[in-house]
Amino acid sequence: MKLQGTLVFFLFLVLVEMVMSTKLVNHSPRPIGDRLVEFSSSYCISWRLAVEANNIKGWRTVPVQCLRHVEAYILGGQYDSDLNLIVDQISSYIDEIDVSDDGLDAWVLDVDDTCLSNIFYYEGKRFGGDPYDPQAFKEWASRGICPAIPPILRLFVKLIQRRFKVFFISGRDETTFGQTTLYNLHFQGFFGFERLILRNEAYKGQSGIIYKSEMRRKLMEEGYRIWGNVGDQWSDLHGQFVGNKTFKLPNPMYFVP
Repeated sequence: MKLQGTLVFFLFLVLVEMVMSTKLVNHSPRPIGDRLVEFSSSYCISWRLAVEANNIKGWRTVPVQCLRHVEAYILGGQYDSDLNLIVDQISSYIDEIDVSDDGLDAWVLDVDDTCLSNIFYYEGKRFGGDPYDPQAFKEWASRGICPAIPPILRLFVKLIQRRFKVFFISGRDETTFGQTTLYNLHFQGFFGFERLILRNEAYKGQSGIIYKSEMRRKLMEEGYRIWGNVGDQWSDLHGQFVGNKTFKLPNPMYFVP
């Protein structure tokens, strides 16, 4: 009986050890790490949404834990999908407009990361992980090799075909980037627009909102009716004389006040 009791107790200890081992396997560090990854991914999706909704303002760099997330968003296809969806919505709106014969129906487009892409430049800046470097960006933009953003080029062609007067309003410096930007736009297929408006000395140091509001005011004073306004920054779309409808393109790489 004593031996039998000892054997039962030994078997009980083995069973307990097996159960505890199973629990340790089921609660190993890997699932905890996976949950941390899931939490980080969830946070970065929320961060990007808050940026696009203009609930996070004045940020200088992408949070370090979100660098891979932004890179994957830009290069993995979701960015392109978002752009195509937005342009499809704009295109449907254009179809509803009865364009006048007086030549005063206008449309405003931003340039950087609206019509021309700086993704190749920002790839070297960790897609917004590094602070803005004005000298490095000047060297990049001065090369005049920014590729067109295909959905926006498609939108531009439709606007021209529908007889809208298209105005590019950019925060780029007129003296530094005037000819280069004009060349870059033409080389990428943007032909037939009405005017390229760049920042001159009189507007240096002004915020994007104030500067672009003033440029749109001048267009309105010339008699133009701004039916639509497209940009990748909220400063492109806020302020005065923004137009009948505004359309925000995604850009989680940088913020322009």
